[in-house]
Amino acid sequence: MAEYRILKTEGRAKRAEFKTVHGTVQTPLFMNVGTVGAIKGAVSTQDLEEIGCQVELSNTYHLHVRTGDKVIRELGGLHTFMDWHRPILTDSGGFQVFSLAGLRKIKEEGVTFHSHIDGRLIFMGPEESMQIQSNLGSTIAMAFDECPPSKAERAYVKDSIDRTARWLVRCRDEMKRLNGLEGTVNPQQLLFGINQGAIYDDLRIEHAKVIRELDLDGYAVGGLAVGESHEEMYHVLEEVVPYLPKDRPTYLMGVGTPANILESVERGVDFFDCVYPSRNGRHGHVYTKHGKLNLMNARFEKDMRPIEEGCQCPACRRYSRAYIHHLHKAKEMLGLRLCVLHNLYFYNHMMEEIRDALDAGTFAEYKKATLAGFEAGEDA
Repeated sequence: MAEYRILKTEGRAKRAEFKTVHGTVQTPLFMNVGTVGAIKGAVSTQDLEEIGCQVELSNTYHLHVRTGDKVIRELGGLHTFMDWHRPILTDSGGFQVFSLAGLRKIKEEGVTFHSHIDGRLIFMGPEESMQIQSNLGSTIAMAFDECPPSKAERAYVKDSIDRTARWLVRCRDEMKRLNGLEGTVNPQQLLFGINQGAIYDDLRIEHAKVIRELDLDGYAVGGLAVGESHEEMYHVLEEVVPYLPKDRPTYLMGVGTPANILESVERGVDFFDCVYPSRNGRHGHVYTKHGKLNLMNARFEKDMRPIEEGCQCPACRRYSRAYIHHLHKAKEMLGLRLCVLHNLYFYNHMMEEIRDALDAGTFAEYKKATLAGFEAGEDA
């Protein structure tokens, strides 16, 4: 069992540290998404260290279908393969199976579906997901779950959460078996369970009560930011987080914008991940304390200021908005690399500020001021 220690609270917001076999991380934190063992935008693991990333997130499904988890195991596991020696969380592949696979068949054993790469038939269930993640040797493995659409019919969601709860028991048992085998890449691999239930409060709470009894290393809230409004998402968090163990990390999967993160920290969440900073950066969209800027806009053609005054990211320390605008127009890869680096630094630095504010007991003031800055925009 990993050690999760709460250092400070402010309302429901938690400031904690989480000790793992690959190092201790400070929460709340944002995990930088490297789906196939790399951050899109030509960002290296050395870059991740420089911009303050604590946890990298890779995906079970994608690494299984391309290169292959067995090959990565032969090469020493994902940490060695990508030369990253801080914690790695691997998503179980459940979300991808249900979002990418057009034709799929769900049974109690698991899911049969076609690879989005070459169309071959793949079967994945709880045991297979745990075996793949064990081969990768990640620090934290996510349980294999079904992610129903947030607006799915209630009867379907009820059946889905019951199945996901049964799958979670199988995940736990299989991980325990794998961690006990000789030659396992990471015999101290941790398991996080996932709460589902779409936007039905009572189903979310029912599911939380069931899975919290399994005494896992952490608990995630899944199936949000997939079509419901921000208000509905915040409401679900308000309802369900109090039913998850307070002495374990709470992870909100796939969320989100800087404002989403601030609102969710206030509601008791301390792990986050999202593709927004890297995806937006690749299209010239950058985050600042005054909201998001589109550096493709003509108004930045002669703007010699950095993306954000005072920012210590690799882009802002050396380059101007004008130069980065030029790089994007010229379709030079350096332009998207610099924007991705800036955005990831912005997210990681914001999390550091959140932790400092919680330490100081001033999170409410920090949140209010930061949201006001986003809304005010830039005078330029």
